[in-house]
Amino acid sequence: MEEHLGVRLFQRTTRNLTPTEQGQSFYRGATEILEAVETAEAKIVNLTENLKGSLYVAAPLGVGRRLIAPQVPIFLKDYPGVSLRLRLSDRKVDLTTEGLDLAFFLGQPVDSNLRIRKIADVRRILCASPEYIAQRGMPENGDDLVSGRHECLNLRFPGAKEFQWLLSTPTGPRRFRVSGRYESDDGDVLTDWAIAGNGVAMKPVFEIAEHLQAGTLVAVAQQNPPEPTQMACLFTHRRMQDPKTRLFMEFMIGRIATSIKATDQLYLAT
Repeated sequence: MEEHLGVRLFQRTTRNLTPTEQGQSFYRGATEILEAVETAEAKIVNLTENLKGSLYVAAPLGVGRRLIAPQVPIFLKDYPGVSLRLRLSDRKVDLTTEGLDLAFFLGQPVDSNLRIRKIADVRRILCASPEYIAQRGMPENGDDLVSGRHECLNLRFPGAKEFQWLLSTPTGPRRFRVSGRYESDDGDVLTDWAIAGNGVAMKPVFEIAEHLQAGTLVAVAQQNPPEPTQMACLFTHRRMQDPKTRLFMEFMIGRIATSIKATDQLYLAT
């Protein structure tokens, strides 16, 4: 230790070992650190043992199934006094009227009065099956998609009057008004339709990474890829005063961001 610190910590004689001034200072500092660690550990143990109650959390289907649901058992194991209800739906939610503690979402929230915590930018791609491409041809860009030669699979939200895909172009983001005979309010249904060769879908990479790897879906219209969308968490100020709500949000944010980054890297490597 003395060699590491570059100072003498003890005065040594054949009979005695006496701490130097530097040694006494080091001892006091080390003791304070150990006490702080013990205090922090005690707080965590106390929080874990005393945290009780239920959480009501909402998320889109794909987000909930792939990113949130696998992590819930880990959180509940750490906090045995907590129970959690996970509501999955691609429909818009209302935190206040539905009594939700948290809502995870993709895109922009409708209610600007609520608090938002951004988690990550989500990469999206346009995709179709090899069978669809063999029948209809490979769409190269957004103009191909609106030419009438392709079937676009659309996610239906309440109140939506038309379907517009926000794609990247050399001059900036541009909305392409797409059409098709297939629409659903369930994103996983669109994925199934795309795999079955029924059309082109816009999907977050994390939802279809395994299908891209397996080759059952391939990226199309890569001249105009979709603009990224944000994933965020929506909550009210009052709900965030609850320790278990704060803990669950922080717990999930790190894990979701890590999962999204991993699937993006997997896609880029294909």
